[in-house]
Amino acid sequence: MSKVIRVGMADMNLCTVPDMITTLGLGSCVGIVLYDPVVKVSGMVHIMLPDSTKIRSNENIAKFADTGIEALLKGVLGLGAKRERIIAKIAGGAQMFAFQSNNDMLRVGERNVEAAKEQLTKLKIPLKAQDTGANYGRTIEFYPETGDLLIKSVGKSIKTI
Repeated sequence: MSKVIRVGMADMNLCTVPDMITTLGLGSCVGIVLYDPVVKVSGMVHIMLPDSTKIRSNENIAKFADTGIEALLKGVLGLGAKRERIIAKIAGGAQMFAFQSNNDMLRVGERNVEAAKEQLTKLKIPLKAQDTGANYGRTIEFYPETGDLLIKSVGKSIKTI
């Protein structure tokens, strides 16, 4: 019997076959999955902000793209994933409310996606697929057996990337 492993907001967790891993309610937050398709080891982090160095209260490393993705990488490597086989999929980063401003503080979703991609590039992890942006929330489920990331949104068809 497989388990459903839940990842909360500003949280991360690891997953192996036959279990699946999920996070709910991605608005401006971004869900990042790291995955080794050979040993079918994966992990997910639900980041809320792009950069831990810009915030005083930054003890929760899973809250930020820069620290959360790096910690997630260590986690999947610890479960037997090989560095050179790890790939990434990301979802979220919506602009949930329309603002008439170019203020960076109001573009959190876009900045989260940019920071996640920059961190993946820095760590030399290929981004295989993404479903980001727009103005709607997402719930994601990742299945290590198939490598499928399901994206569920209210009023939309289920998408698989």
